[in-house]
Amino acid sequence: MTQPSEPVTYASSGVDVDAYEATLPRIAAIARATSRAEVITEIGGFAGLFRLSDGYREPVLVATTDGVGTKVLIHAARNRYEDAGRDVVINNVNDLACMGAEPLFFLDYLATADLGPEARVRVLEGIGEACREHGMALLGGETAEMPDMYRAGDFDLAGFVVGVVERERLIDPAAVQAGDALIALPSNGLMTNGYSLVREVWAIGKGLGKEHDRELLDTTYEELGGTLGDALGAVHPSFVSALQAAQASAESGLHGVAHITGGGLPANLPRILGEALAAELDTSSWTPPPIFDLIAREGSVEAPEMWRAFNMGAGMVLAVDAASAEACLGAIDGAWRVGSVVARDDGRVLRGLPTTGD
Repeated sequence: MTQPSEPVTYASSGVDVDAYEATLPRIAAIARATSRAEVITEIGGFAGLFRLSDGYREPVLVATTDGVGTKVLIHAARNRYEDAGRDVVINNVNDLACMGAEPLFFLDYLATADLGPEARVRVLEGIGEACREHGMALLGGETAEMPDMYRAGDFDLAGFVVGVVERERLIDPAAVQAGDALIALPSNGLMTNGYSLVREVWAIGKGLGKEHDRELLDTTYEELGGTLGDALGAVHPSFVSALQAAQASAESGLHGVAHITGGGLPANLPRILGEALAAELDTSSWTPPPIFDLIAREGSVEAPEMWRAFNMGAGMVLAVDAASAEACLGAIDGAWRVGSVVARDDGRVLRGLPTTGD
């Protein structure tokens, strides 16, 4: 065994504890700015404490977790670390809102190798900003230095959110029934899914260098009305206020909500449909954002694969009692009737989407 010429330290192995600890006061300040009255302890302990406030009759706690995926490579190449923080919060809060829950607190997990202290703080600033916008406390988190697991400067980002809803206000997909209207809420592009396919199309984050990636992302496309980076880096939109408006307008008529994330409509809409139900979709009822046409053209991606990988412009789909559909549409800007829930009589869960051979 070869002996090292110099004493081995944690820093020499790739973990700079001093640099991390220097950021803690700034991170604590970000968390304090998101605090709610129910938060019992400040950030920095081994666990966060949150007291459920009085006034609930039959509270149901709702929890979810998700990440940003390889979209972080787009944000890093564009030096938009705050946007990665916003993405991870909003992606999770949207999942929570599918159940009708109010977000209470959020925790983050940032894994990296040699991501500079300033970039880390900027990620947390984006998280804090999105938490404040949703009235949610940043209760804690974890930053893991993992040399050899990640290339220098790479990072992975995930989040965890807990919310609460009165049991009688819970949006339960078991209520979805044949005859319900399907109402879509518009996405602003990819949101946080499909980036591995996109990066394959343009060879972004494939080891060709940061200059190569920045040059591609700075390319302007007329049909996009801006750069490729603007389109791919657009922060995941929040649907919370739209869902609140839908629930208020439809009252008990809002039966189910599907967040159209990884796997697009084929993977996510069936999650709110019972075994005897199917969805009849009308893809002519909307025009997907132009970024999807560009991806299909530049990558020679066939239509069925596009619909399996991307949301194609439908960020969420709501199943609403037919009698409440018009009121719901009138309450949400940009929403449209995308189809109906029908009986599943031929084994197909989704009808109307492109399939292989079309």
